[in-house]
Amino acid sequence: ALSREMESLIPVIQKLQDVFQMAGLGEAPVDLPQLVVVGSQSAGKSSVLEKIVGRDFLPRGNTIVTRRPLVLQLTNTTVHKMGTDSKEWGEFLHLKGQKFYSFQQIKQEIMKETDRAAGNNCGISSKPINLKIFSPTVLDLTLVDLPGITKVPVGDQPEDIERRIREMAVQYISNKNSIIVAVR
Repeated sequence: ALSREMESLIPVIQKLQDVFQMAGLGEAPVDLPQLVVVGSQSAGKSSVLEKIVGRDFLPRGNTIVTRRPLVLQLTNTTVHKMGTDSKEWGEFLHLKGQKFYSFQQIKQEIMKETDRAAGNNCGISSKPINLKIFSPTVLDLTLVDLPGITKVPVGDQPEDIERRIREMAVQYISNKNSIIVAVR
């Protein structure tokens, strides 16, 4: 009974986190455990996350592709009684109320939103993209995909790119509820 009560709190805490993020108030006073994937550029961090989700929805490329933190909240629709069918969908915090049923469209929106904040010439931004995936096949879990650590700036990247990405990573892994997944 206690575990069901705890599970029912997850969506409430996620909503609280959304409110803090949207209002620009920083971190919510309550944090759920989260997996934070860190590693070098093109090490396969995004692929690890896709294996956990069971879907291909993250952008790929030969240069730096993950240029903003992606905070991915997974919600099991069966556990939270959000429908009896097997539908899966995604929702972005910056597009409140809009549901994406195509994972290809989710990928395109991630790329579009990345370019909006980080430019289209390999720039980076510490402003996260918040995405929720609702599915009967996922665990209730928060995942964080970070830009890969690189030493040599390209395109519009600043000379201190390595320091900036490391600071971004430290911000997420210093949360005491973070589980660090190092990919190399």
